[in-house]
Amino acid sequence: MTTKTLPWKCIVAISAVCLLGSGCAAFRISVKDKAPVGSQPLTAKYDQSDLLTLAKQACDELLAEFPAPGEDRPVIVEMGFQNRTKSHLDMKAMADTITTHMLNSRKVQIVDASLRDNLLKEQGYQLANCSPETRRQVGKQLGAKYMLTGALTEIETTSGRQVRVSKQQDVYYQLTVELTDLETGLVVVRKQPQRMREASKPIIGW
Repeated sequence: MTTKTLPWKCIVAISAVCLLGSGCAAFRISVKDKAPVGSQPLTAKYDQSDLLTLAKQACDELLAEFPAPGEDRPVIVEMGFQNRTKSHLDMKAMADTITTHMLNSRKVQIVDASLRDNLLKEQGYQLANCSPETRRQVGKQLGAKYMLTGALTEIETTSGRQVRVSKQQDVYYQLTVELTDLETGLVVVRKQPQRMREASKPIIGW
């Protein structure tokens, strides 16, 4: 009995030694750098590639028609982007990425509405505490001519019940961005870049 079971025990022992000798490489955490855009997506959901790609596309499409010929670097204020998806997404990151592209184009000027309270606070401090030759004058801020707003919409569809080994999922995102004339209320330009991604998940497995 002992002679018959010895080979099996030897195999187990040798396997254990090999596993320990390899430093349990199969169970180690692996971390590596990846390009933010162009990397293989892990899911069909919104990711950093969508943020960067949709923002760049939106900016390029807006600036293709704006500003009008002869209009020298109009002032724009960003007034928020709506999240119309089912997920919790950082829409401020989308707005910041779009306005950064627009600012770097040197075709427009941008005022940050979120900094107004801090600006007024600093101006008040300078007025009360700084020398006349170094304090900034009150009432010199530039008023915006146009307002930038937007919204991100999501539509998700999955395959119906049928005999198959995997479940198909399509996720569609549409980003709407528009510039509105603050004096007339007219929408000057509106663009809707979009993307659609498909994912396949095995019904049996991990």
